[in-house]
Amino acid sequence: MLGRKIGTTQVIKEDGTVIPVTAVSAGPCFVVDIRTKEKNGYSAICLGYEDTKKANKPLLGYFKKQRISPKKYIMEFREDDPSSYEIGQKIGVDIFKEGDIVKVTGTSKGKGFQGVVKRHGFSGGFATHGSMFGRVIGSSGQSSFPSRVWKNTGMPGRMGGYKTTVKNLKVVKVVSEKNLILIKGAVPGPPKGLVVIKKIQSLKSKVQN
Repeated sequence: MLGRKIGTTQVIKEDGTVIPVTAVSAGPCFVVDIRTKEKNGYSAICLGYEDTKKANKPLLGYFKKQRISPKKYIMEFREDDPSSYEIGQKIGVDIFKEGDIVKVTGTSKGKGFQGVVKRHGFSGGFATHGSMFGRVIGSSGQSSFPSRVWKNTGMPGRMGGYKTTVKNLKVVKVVSEKNLILIKGAVPGPPKGLVVIKKIQSLKSKVQN
């Protein structure tokens, strides 16, 4: 399911236990298209999320054919049995329940151009009087041989803004009437960032299988 990260908060249980959670506004999503093995070579469903008025003419024609209002985001989800879905079907946050194990994919926060201390965890030089090393990268060359910088050497550069997935997160609470899902722990991305939530097999069932 597609959704947007709202922010972090906490849930207090009856026994007084405090659980840090991330609130996500998930869905509602609509089935835009269905892929089948006979026609496409694989089974999947396409979900659309958030209405938009900026779709181009080809997309407007496509959504008109599907009899669905134009959506801003479209994403495929693999499904073993897509026959149980139909085009235009509404999928809400109630497909999840408390205790489900999910993985959440989003775009990590962009931190701009950063040095090696923050980007790669380099220690830097001595912070003493007279030291001229500071937080710079230091020597990156290889003497007279091979006289080049090795591939994958940590360098300053753009940090963040990457596709990130956090696995084995637990669903703490689902509020169907508000399309909210509370997930234990941190979720990648900034507030209002687009996230993808997928239900995965629980750890116990993996061990049993």
